[in-house]
Amino acid sequence: MFILSHSTFRSRWGQLLSAVGVLTMFLPSVHASEAPAKDEGWPQWRGPHRDGTVASTPAWPSSLGEEFFQRTWRIDLGPGYSGPLVTGGLVVTTETEGKATEVVRALKIETGEEVWRASWEGALSVPFFAKSNGDWIRSTPATDGTFVYVAGMRDVLVCLEVATGKVVWRVDFVKEFSSELPAFGCVCSPLLDGDAVYVQAGGGTVKLDKRTGKVLWRGFQDGGGMSGSAFSSPIIATLAGRRQIVVQGREKLAGLDPSDGKTLWETPVASFRGMNILTPVIFQDGVFTSTYGGRSQWLKIAGSPDALAATEGWSQNEQGYMSTPVIIGSHAYHHLRSQRLVCFDLTTGEEKWTSSEKFGKYVSLVAQGEQVLALDERGLLYLIAASPAQLNILSERRVSEEETWAHLAVVGQNLFIRDLKGLAQWRWAKKPKP
Repeated sequence: MFILSHSTFRSRWGQLLSAVGVLTMFLPSVHASEAPAKDEGWPQWRGPHRDGTVASTPAWPSSLGEEFFQRTWRIDLGPGYSGPLVTGGLVVTTETEGKATEVVRALKIETGEEVWRASWEGALSVPFFAKSNGDWIRSTPATDGTFVYVAGMRDVLVCLEVATGKVVWRVDFVKEFSSELPAFGCVCSPLLDGDAVYVQAGGGTVKLDKRTGKVLWRGFQDGGGMSGSAFSSPIIATLAGRRQIVVQGREKLAGLDPSDGKTLWETPVASFRGMNILTPVIFQDGVFTSTYGGRSQWLKIAGSPDALAATEGWSQNEQGYMSTPVIIGSHAYHHLRSQRLVCFDLTTGEEKWTSSEKFGKYVSLVAQGEQVLALDERGLLYLIAASPAQLNILSERRVSEEETWAHLAVVGQNLFIRDLKGLAQWRWAKKPKP
């Protein structure tokens, strides 16, 4: 078990990291607006582009039947909601072990065999009314291929070497800012950009040097509602000519200046008890969001780069919850609090259709071209032909007997499905069985 304070790290590792800093300056960055490397992998929350989309090749078959789609391995794990990462021939996953310890594991892609394991004390008991959602790690890590950044339940961020699992640095935001321990644990999935890592923690949004863990700024302190930090995760976008970090707090949506954390624009977002959970998505010069107890809306960001403002372009009464939509063309495919799927025309706000069929309470969505994979928490995987005309489910398959709250990861022909008690690799068949 390894616990390292931020101050101890600085004294032990500061000189070493300064010496190699010139090399690590050239590590690849990962964020929504950049083109990924040729081997995209699955480096962060919602994939290579942080928008739930993957490359159009190889094309998915039109069926999830056994002749097209098979499970190749599965390993048992402790409970967790973190989505798996895929990088450099490894699958990185997290778990909570024995209600006391947070564990990170790296596994071989082809077999699921463990390569390394790291752990630290990290237990947290969520309020009684949320017990059904578990006392285990929630955040999906992020990696640049050299380091992996893991947010633990007790509002900590830990940097590990991808190759070895060695702990490089650790920041405890509760100690750093004298902030409250989040009632539901740290939920935000870290965002990497250049030499920085961003995370909504410590009651606000924090930018750190990704090589040293040094806090560069804390801004947008919108814990709001019940105690704790935001439930959402940041993204990077260029809106109205200004590159910015888009963050959704417990009560507001905002754009922040990456250089100093100053708020460029902000707007209230109505929700029940601050449950702004989904990650905002970008369409044209605006932001789509949808909240429990609020509504679905697209907000236009306009003005000069130094004087931006958000105005409502359109809104609908349908309420989102935990699921983040995918955008194909000018349409958003979204899972609602009502457990139905909906298609919005993002240019007009028109509701093109809402499914009569109910799905689970949560659905993770991944799009490739005109197809969408939808994994709900009941362990059911759906293959959908995306169309604004109607919901068209091409195929469905039970892929787990356990609940599947973690986000699906898709890399080439491989799908990685983290259920509540394990991790499995599924694979599209190159050719259907005769």
